[in-house]
Amino acid sequence: MNEQRANRYFVTTSIPYVNGEPHIGFGLEAIQCDVLARYHRQIGDDTRYLSGTDENALTNVQAAEREGIGIRELVDRNAPRFEALREPLRLTTDDFIRTSSDPRHEPGAQKLWRTLEANGDIYSRQYQGLYCVRCERFYKPEELINDKCPIHRTLPDRVDEENYFFRLSAYEGQLRDLISSNEFLVQPEHRREEILSFINQGLEDFSISRQAGRGHGWGVPVPGDDNQVMYVWVDALSNYITALDYATDGELFQRYWLSNPNRVHVVGKDIIRFHVIYWPAMLLAAKLPIPTVVNVHEFLSVDNEKMSKSQGNVVDPVELVEQYGSDAVRYWLLREMPRTSDGDFSYERLERRYNVDLANDLGNLINRSVGMLHRYCGGVVPSPISSGDADPTLRDVARVIPETIDTALNRFDFRGALAPLQDLVTAANRYVDDQKPWDLNKAAKAGDEDAAARIEVVLGNLIESLRLLAVHLEPFIPDGAARIAAQLNLGEGNDAYARDWSDALAGVTLPKASPVFPRIEQEQEQEAVVS
Repeated sequence: MNEQRANRYFVTTSIPYVNGEPHIGFGLEAIQCDVLARYHRQIGDDTRYLSGTDENALTNVQAAEREGIGIRELVDRNAPRFEALREPLRLTTDDFIRTSSDPRHEPGAQKLWRTLEANGDIYSRQYQGLYCVRCERFYKPEELINDKCPIHRTLPDRVDEENYFFRLSAYEGQLRDLISSNEFLVQPEHRREEILSFINQGLEDFSISRQAGRGHGWGVPVPGDDNQVMYVWVDALSNYITALDYATDGELFQRYWLSNPNRVHVVGKDIIRFHVIYWPAMLLAAKLPIPTVVNVHEFLSVDNEKMSKSQGNVVDPVELVEQYGSDAVRYWLLREMPRTSDGDFSYERLERRYNVDLANDLGNLINRSVGMLHRYCGGVVPSPISSGDADPTLRDVARVIPETIDTALNRFDFRGALAPLQDLVTAANRYVDDQKPWDLNKAAKAGDEDAAARIEVVLGNLIESLRLLAVHLEPFIPDGAARIAAQLNLGEGNDAYARDWSDALAGVTLPKASPVFPRIEQEQEQEAVVS
């Protein structure tokens, strides 16, 4: 186990705008965080998982204007849709913060502002700039592509107003040193290099407020100046500590931020600059600990096209789960999303991956192992320990699983974390074919005592392999893992969920085999899950 973990872990998603409904791209981020949270709870860490919604952005204001409704009506309608992802995606969030209505947030954000101001890091001046509302950031002319935002391909607004600024330039050297030394770990490596390159070009102070009238007064007021509201990223980024009762220096803030060596943010590549430069700089200025890790994931396209409402290819994660189940959706996102490049979703890929890995390889392994246990051992599990030294085939494959998962998840490599589990499934299926329990049974019936003993060895090893798969798959596909556990009649005792090879199931009678991962037999109708 990583010595720096110190049995405490705080992980957060970014908080999305609520100008529309959630899509599968945010579902990916939420599921990645959930795997990390479930895993750290499983190994005994004091874990907290935070998500929420960014409701004070100008893009939300403009969305309400387009619909002809009030801003409060829009955010109160859309924000619960993000919170409602918890059940279908099987998320284990401990907290969900709404920045426009949570009573913890505005006092905390204003406290951070006052602290920065008291330390001399906020000043006011006139500013002109090119502002993309959907990005909620200013761009330099040379950063635009054909005079348009490089992300959204829209013309930015020209803003000319007096705003408050944060002295980001004062923290350039400190940020460079923290990131270069990996004391502040930015993953993956190419994103770390990208940020260091940006810092080496020189950091400029940035505007941290806007005229209140530009957003119809919507947002967190600047303390002492009713004409200004906070720049949304100052407000939004502070959610990571306002949700921990930063405003009152509460116990959660002490526990999960001040005295926690694992403060982890998971974000998309489009908002890396805010999380790796702006946010830690503000925390340094406030003399608070910075995040220890920012993990950056890439984008998810659909059939090689960027997700867009105008193209009608935005995938609704809730309806996707209703169609395919949480196992298929979670497994595909974790197994197929590349670590360092964009991923591409398609229904055909999801169906194929689920059928091959879960329905065929793992599902068939469970069905035939439990079926043979009933045919040859009366449904009672033999001990895999007593014969372990005589036949370490599967035990040796399983031995590396805990360490491999630990190493992979420390690198946020979800594919790599699943790999040893697939290795065990492959090895167990091969083991069945090599050992041929059906032939051993024939020999045993003919009076071969060694063959009779050998059947127990083989089936004891197979059932123990399934138990370990149930345990280690729980952070990734909790529903499927629970069905495997039910098939194995796992109890509530600690030994039943041991992460290493054991005889926890020895002597346990299993229920008869039933399908754990039913195969997707035909191409599903997809129109219903596209909005």
